[in-house]
Amino acid sequence: MYSWNKTEDRVAIVQMNAALRHAQLELLSAHCVTHQLRMRFSIEDLARHGQRDVLHKSVETARFLSEYYSSIQDNIPSEEETISMPAPDLSEEKVREGIDLLSSWLRQQRERYFPTAVPLPEQHRALMGRYFSRSLLDQVRVVELDGQRLPNPPFYEEAKTLLANLPDVTHMASLTFLDVVVFNERLEERSLFHSLVHAVQVQVLGVERYAELFVRGFVNTKLHFTVPLEAHAFSLDSKFVVPGHESFSVEDQVRLWVQQGRYEWKREPGSVHNFSKNSQAEHEI
Repeated sequence: MYSWNKTEDRVAIVQMNAALRHAQLELLSAHCVTHQLRMRFSIEDLARHGQRDVLHKSVETARFLSEYYSSIQDNIPSEEETISMPAPDLSEEKVREGIDLLSSWLRQQRERYFPTAVPLPEQHRALMGRYFSRSLLDQVRVVELDGQRLPNPPFYEEAKTLLANLPDVTHMASLTFLDVVVFNERLEERSLFHSLVHAVQVQVLGVERYAELFVRGFVNTKLHFTVPLEAHAFSLDSKFVVPGHESFSVEDQVRLWVQQGRYEWKREPGSVHNFSKNSQAEHEI
């Protein structure tokens, strides 16, 4: 059994948690695709007309995952279980400070990496052209870090005292700094697609508005994956990886969510930050 007190075990524990985060991403994508399937087709039609081998394999996989994660849950020591505590009621001043810090950091990182960034490779431009405008693909630049990884922003340590679940930038596949996408490892198509969704969101919303929606979204949902801006990107990239899917316009989808207020929030009496019903709608296309 690993121990954090052993230096040699710490590396393995960090690697384990990075793999766990990756698994969580894949499970979230599977959840989004399954939800789209559920919204479109009835259980009876799926059972009657679905391809038998695919159905059996899907059911078997879901059962295995359920049993596996349930067994982990059963073995979590009670003293280490996360206690659900209300998040601190952040003042509007603190929220605005976070928005300013995030928007400034995005701009700073864009300026830092732009000189070494390169245009999108032609093979990736051809594929992404099915989903993104030519003008966006002409503008975007990419960087693949070699032997290093993006560090957390300088304001992270203080921010984590208020928002405990902030994701470590080091473990992310890529980050979008306005029109510059930086990959912690090598460029992969799914990560590129996800990052380009964020580039479209920034283009449509503007960097200040994007930062505001992201910060307020995190304050409300407490998790990176459930921030509407992020959830929408996951929803779209889960459609992107489905074999044989039709092309679609990411910009149209982003503008639709803006029009419907699904990135938005509203304030209710007695609560500083609450999402509107539209933003809590299921993540579907």
